[in-house]
Amino acid sequence: MATHPPGPAAAQVATLTLNTYAPRAVRQGLSRMGSDHGHLRQVPGLRFYRLLGTGQGSALTLSADLRRWARFAVWSSWAALEAFEASDWRAQERAQAAESCTAVLRPERWRGRWGGTEPFEGQAAPAADPSGPVAVLTRAAIRPTRLVRFWRAVPASQHQLDRMPGLIAAVGMGEVPLLHQATFSLWRSTEAMKAFAYGGAAHREVMARTHREGWYREELFARFAVLDLRGPWGGRDLREEAGLGAPPGS
Repeated sequence: MATHPPGPAAAQVATLTLNTYAPRAVRQGLSRMGSDHGHLRQVPGLRFYRLLGTGQGSALTLSADLRRWARFAVWSSWAALEAFEASDWRAQERAQAAESCTAVLRPERWRGRWGGTEPFEGQAAPAADPSGPVAVLTRAAIRPTRLVRFWRAVPASQHQLDRMPGLIAAVGMGEVPLLHQATFSLWRSTEAMKAFAYGGAAHREVMARTHREGWYREELFARFAVLDLRGPWGGRDLREEAGLGAPPGS
């Protein structure tokens, strides 16, 4: 059952969908990375999307998890999202996956581009209650001449991520191996997110170096209010952990 859209029904909304496949269906998940484009390009109201591979675990790593694939999308309205979620195509996708989790998000702050495109439109939304759950997406196209420096710095930047109080879930993602990398993280509150981003000296130093040494030829940062969490993530009910309560109709 769909939840009621907070705020104007026509406001843009974003989603991060994480599909995990059974070991016997690894090839099926991989093939969809190529075949899904034909359908997604024609979905009404889908303004922007990217299909992404993921690394193992929750942090950004050099490893790849061939069972797990992600889709980031920006929708022109809540109605467009719900029409897609109720479609036969999406039902088939869910049936093929062992798990399918979708974080429904309201863009609040953003800067930068993705592949030369601005994923979001209009003005940033008013900030949500800082005590409510938030999500952060970072994405960068790394300069080949800075590739070694970037990957050497990654362990320090991700150190203790899993142990941070207030972290609900996180995943490292990529479009082009090694060169185009992204992270997505869910937090119980803005305060918890900021404690990781600015509280650790190692993470702050890596952030400073990216600009001082010009590691990226393109980057994007976006922060979202978490409106809904649908489906299991690693066998966990993220709605409960985020304080969103039980799903409608349960």
